[in-house]
Amino acid sequence: MSGERELVIVSLYPRDMNIYGDRGNVLALTRRATAHGFTPRVVDVNPGDPLPEQVDIVIGGGGQDSGQGRVAVDLLARGDAIRALASDGTPMLVICGLYQLFGHRFLTHEGEELTGIGVLDVETRGGGERMIGNIVVESDEFGEIIGFENHSGDTVLGPGSAPLGRVLQGAGNNPRDEHEGACTGNVIGSYLHGSLLPKNPAIADFLIGEAARRRHGSFVPAEIDDTTTARARAAARRRPR
Repeated sequence: MSGERELVIVSLYPRDMNIYGDRGNVLALTRRATAHGFTPRVVDVNPGDPLPEQVDIVIGGGGQDSGQGRVAVDLLARGDAIRALASDGTPMLVICGLYQLFGHRFLTHEGEELTGIGVLDVETRGGGERMIGNIVVESDEFGEIIGFENHSGDTVLGPGSAPLGRVLQGAGNNPRDEHEGACTGNVIGSYLHGSLLPKNPAIADFLIGEAARRRHGSFVPAEIDDTTTARARAAARRRPR
C-alpha cells in the first residue's frame, strides 16, 4: 500500500538556511531512512510555502544574519503549527541560525532583535567572538558527537531545555558553560555543521526511530555498516581546531 512505510521529511527554508553543507543532513537522513526500510519523501518549505498535511521529521539549517531576517517573519507566522508538532513529539533537528530562531529571541551584533518561536528554551546574542573549528561533544544519549562549528552567537539555555551534550573540544553554545546545543522533547538544536548527520548516525537513527514509532507504531533498526562513518569520525576528531 502506498505510504505504508513513508516518512515525510520537511526541509525548512533550504533556500536561505543552507550554509556549510547543512543540506547534507537531509541527504543523510533520506539514505539512512531508506536503509532502515522506509520510503522518505522530502518536502522543501520556503517562505510562503504551506506545510504538508503529514509531517514526520523537520530539518533546518543555518545561514547568514540576512538569511535569518528573511525567514524570521515567516517562521513566526507558522509558529503555532510548529509548536503543535513539537508538543506532539515530532522529531526535529535545527542547526545554527534556525537553532537560534527556535529559541525565544536572537539579538544580532548590530542590535536587531529577531523574535523566535520558543520551541527551545534558549536565547542568543550576537557576540564579537567567532567560535570556529572542529568540535567534539559527549552526549548521554548519543555518545560522542563530532562536528564543525562556525558562529558568533552566544546562546544561553533556560530550565526548559537540556544541553545536547558537554563540550570536550571546542566552544559550543558559548565560551563559558561547556554545553553544546539544546533539547526539548524530540527537538534538537545545535551549532554543529559538517554536516552533522553523516558523521553522527546515532542522531539520524533517533530522528527516524521517533518518526517511525509515531507514524507506523514501531521501529526495528536495520543492521547498517558504519565502517566508513567511523573512519570519517576518527579523522575529524584528530584534526586541530
